[in-house]
Amino acid sequence: VQLQASGGGLVQAGGSLRLSCTASGGSINNYHMGWFRQAPGKEREFVSAITRSRSTYYADSEKGRFTISRDNAKNTVYLQMNSLKPEDTAVYYCATSARLIISSLPLKEQYDSWGQGTLVTVSS
Repeated sequence: VQLQASGGGLVQAGGSLRLSCTASGGSINNYHMGWFRQAPGKEREFVSAITRSRSTYYADSEKGRFTISRDNAKNTVYLQMNSLKPEDTAVYYCATSARLIISSLPLKEQYDSWGQGTLVTVSS
């Protein structure tokens, strides 16, 4: 499956963005989906995940601000980001996982396919 992330851009602190991740060459019905981000000079870090049964998981710093959802009919996963902060600035990546190990959802190694990323820049 190939993933295409979109929706990034420049936004002021306190603003909102909605990222999309659309799959081709396969159905996301078969996958658990995750969002990660990577800021310059930093490791790629977990942001959020949604399982095939629509259970959702978030990094502590994103709880209450970000919402992950999926529309299997559109083969798309979304990340609604509100109350954005300058420290949210990063390239955001979506990824698929065929395996469900809840404790491993925040780990990059859990995921099989990755999109190319979309840049989010939050100005102060």
